[in-house]
Amino acid sequence: MKSRRDKVKYRREFFDREYSAKEAYGRLWRYARRYGLRLAVGVVCGILTAGTLIPFFQVIQPALERVEAPGVEKAKVSPTVVEEAPAGADRAEEPLAANRISKSEKKLTKEYSKLKKFLSRFGVELQDEDDAVGLPLLFLVIVVVPAAALVRCALVFLNQYCLAWCGMHTVMDIRCDLMRHVEAQSMQFHGRIDVGQLMSRCTHDPNMVKQVIKNVVQELAQAPFEIIVSVGFIIYSAVKNDMLPTLGMIVIGFPMFMLPVVFLSKKIRKWSKKALEKFSVVGSRIHEILTCIKVVKAYDTEEFEYDKFHSANSQTLKATLRQLRWGLLVGPAVETVGIVLICVFVVWCFFTGVKLSAVIPMLAPLLLIYRPLKQLSKLQVQIEQGRAALTRIWSVMDVAMELPEDADPIGKTSFDDRIVFDDVSFRYDTAEKDAVSHASFEIPRGRVVAVVGGTGSGKSTMSALLARFFDPREGRITMDGTDLRRLRASDLRRLIGSVQQETLLFNESIEANIRYGSPDATHEQVVAAAKLANAHEFILSQPEGYSRLVGEKGFALSGGERQRIAIARAMLRNPPILILDEATSALDTVTEKLVQDAIDRLMKDRTTFAIAHRLSTIRNADLILVMRDGEIVERGTHEELFAKNGVYRRLCDMQHQS
Repeated sequence: MKSRRDKVKYRREFFDREYSAKEAYGRLWRYARRYGLRLAVGVVCGILTAGTLIPFFQVIQPALERVEAPGVEKAKVSPTVVEEAPAGADRAEEPLAANRISKSEKKLTKEYSKLKKFLSRFGVELQDEDDAVGLPLLFLVIVVVPAAALVRCALVFLNQYCLAWCGMHTVMDIRCDLMRHVEAQSMQFHGRIDVGQLMSRCTHDPNMVKQVIKNVVQELAQAPFEIIVSVGFIIYSAVKNDMLPTLGMIVIGFPMFMLPVVFLSKKIRKWSKKALEKFSVVGSRIHEILTCIKVVKAYDTEEFEYDKFHSANSQTLKATLRQLRWGLLVGPAVETVGIVLICVFVVWCFFTGVKLSAVIPMLAPLLLIYRPLKQLSKLQVQIEQGRAALTRIWSVMDVAMELPEDADPIGKTSFDDRIVFDDVSFRYDTAEKDAVSHASFEIPRGRVVAVVGGTGSGKSTMSALLARFFDPREGRITMDGTDLRRLRASDLRRLIGSVQQETLLFNESIEANIRYGSPDATHEQVVAAAKLANAHEFILSQPEGYSRLVGEKGFALSGGERQRIAIARAMLRNPPILILDEATSALDTVTEKLVQDAIDRLMKDRTTFAIAHRLSTIRNADLILVMRDGEIVERGTHEELFAKNGVYRRLCDMQHQS
């Protein structure tokens, strides 16, 4: 049994590549700008939020000037008369700063007097008879600051809601485009991809992008402007209080806030990517176990599969924790650097003899800068996580393995004459030799052409080429003289129906599975198709009849029941060309008879290309092709090939003996 300590490795996909931050987020912007109006509203509200800090800063210095000189008699301020200091008076000769009224205080006093008069009409007095409260400060505290707080609340809400709305819609668009792109890829792509890991890229990774748009844009629209407003007020206070040397200290020390972010960002990006990769391995393991659950049960390997899943889960946890540790270091590191810088700033002010009322107006905005700076530092974690997720998403989106559509495709609604394979060769991308080599034959309208051969001889590849799941590497396939590559793909699909050996159904009702591909069919048409496929009786015997859910891949039904539903689906679609990958090879005798009768009805008046595993089912074919190692080695009717005593005869003898 495999040890839980053994690693389940992440398999890098063949299309994975690296993207710079500019590439990754530049493409994301092309999606987000579709919602430019709401995005702009969110960003503008974030910018305006920073402006609401100014009233809070305005309160600080007037309050501190009064605190610094509590014993000094306060100058009474008249609502209508304001004395100015002599124009030529030297600042140092003024008795106290508290006795001097600044221009901003004059303006606020006038506004306050208006408010006081208005409120006095209703019996509301803002001051006692001694004017104990400073008028400008009181006006700011009871009117401007609360109003600014309410405005800030509304702006923050609009900022967060609009950006979250944009993020959700952008991620929905990315996920839809991703799914459409994956669906458009050829079977070459789907044959090489790990489905579980692809599911992780289509579901989990876009959710991380949503958080990036919501949180990163929200903070980028708010935090930088809060920093700008705070820095602007610091400069204003420095100029006002003649503290330009101190301002120089702040300008020099400020960039040091970002040192931890620069140092840790590479580590965060590395482990964010690893965490996403490990998470996709977990998704892959879940998908494989649930898809192959019958095999797991049959071979009693539940514990073995659990150990592999536990190992993948443990590796995901370790990578996530490492990403978390590096991310969590950013905040405390920025905080520590900030505290040290503020301490240095206070020490500088002490030795230069700067007054408290001059320091605090600079220190308060500087302290307020800490929050947006810390937020910006945390954003670096999300930006790197988002970049890792976008790299995985864009890697899928940049795959170009879809079958090309002709620039001016030819529409075709009917099959009139014949299908011709003209010297067709095909090789899979990962193979070293051709799966089909120089195949040439015709399928006239209304005829049955069968292909037989051993495993790996190229039979299924031939049918996939006819359905145009792949394009030939050499040669061409024509329908009524037109190359399949020139036809509109949707028209070609409507002309061809198929019943595969392994029938896959969707986890929906029986009726929905029969109607699949013919969405406009009525219930009566569905029932008629089911009767022709010998499926009506067993459907009615189900607890819910046609409404019964068939389970994942149809596992709630038997193999013969699934095959008959698939035949009914093909009958309802009523295509002129039919591809049969022997549908009776794995059935018991009674069920095989029911399915074969249904197939005979389905083949009636249709052009049929049949892959035969049981040679007894193709005795009446108009042409039998015998394949070996990708080449057609014999061709003819059953009687002609049997008489040749060649490869076909040996295949018949082997089946007869078995």
